[in-house]
Amino acid sequence: MLALFYIFIGVAIGVSFWQITRILNFRSVIATDEDNTKQGKNALYFMAFLYAIMIYCLIFMNVIMLPESASIEGEHDDNLFNITFWLIGIVQFIMQFLIFYFTFKYKGNKNRKAKFYADSHKLEAIWTITPAVVLVVLIGYGLWQWNNVMDLSDAEDPIVIEVYSQQFRWDARYAGEDNTLGLGNVNYIKGLNTMGVDMNDRNSQDDKQVTELYLPKGKKIHFKFRSQDVLHSAYMPHFRAQMNCVPGMVTEFGFTPKYTTEEMRALPEVINKTKGINKIRKAKGEDPYIFDYLLLCNKICGASHYNMQMKITVVEQDEYDKWIAEQPTLASVIK
Repeated sequence: MLALFYIFIGVAIGVSFWQITRILNFRSVIATDEDNTKQGKNALYFMAFLYAIMIYCLIFMNVIMLPESASIEGEHDDNLFNITFWLIGIVQFIMQFLIFYFTFKYKGNKNRKAKFYADSHKLEAIWTITPAVVLVVLIGYGLWQWNNVMDLSDAEDPIVIEVYSQQFRWDARYAGEDNTLGLGNVNYIKGLNTMGVDMNDRNSQDDKQVTELYLPKGKKIHFKFRSQDVLHSAYMPHFRAQMNCVPGMVTEFGFTPKYTTEEMRALPEVINKTKGINKIRKAKGEDPYIFDYLLLCNKICGASHYNMQMKITVVEQDEYDKWIAEQPTLASVIK
């Protein structure tokens, strides 16, 4: 079906170029009523084709969309996306109909004279004020959501985690029992101290460095990001979270996981998407895919950018407590 979709797109582009060349040739030829009638009908045919492509994308291309948000805060991102999508979609469907139908209805006819209407202040006010109000509401909602993700002052005892980026890997550091991360700087990178942690800072002693993220369900997570070399972007798509990792500074955001990894795998939407992926992988002779949360780099940071990822596992609180207790502190690893 995807190949057929690409064929349709190719045909549409070819027809468009063909029509453009015909229009250019009309500069020296006066179009007849027969030509106008034919072009009016072609407008209706193209409208039907365009609607078919739009409906196809809405129904059959949904498999490439992300499942519902796996974080509480991400629900508002989904709401904002859905509101914007439906607003644009409704306007798109209406405007495409008006454009192509009026092209057909008011096609050139030598027995009919075109009418001229002066400008209408009422219409201009409507199509200026209405989009402005809609944009103000959407942007206001977006700013509220941004503050919701960025303001961590009201979070009750969040788990503090530093995510450290470098070409082409991620490392993470959990704050210890004091829930305060020790200072870090690239100048401290040496031997096992790959994240550049200042081991003279007493807050660093109980920090725990890991290569895989474990998060407890229902607990606020406060992420801090650093970069060793170039600009990276920490992207956790299923949690609707992304933040640039900038050399020389610390950036941050927070969210609260609402589904464990096992619960997410059991969602009907995820099951269907996984089946679709494995159908493609089986045809290629590849191993089956099992859903996992991932931390990805969303900046083109070099040759191995595509492979820069870290697994994220969300578990219940008691399982998280057991896991974090088993991790060694930096003081016991870096002598």
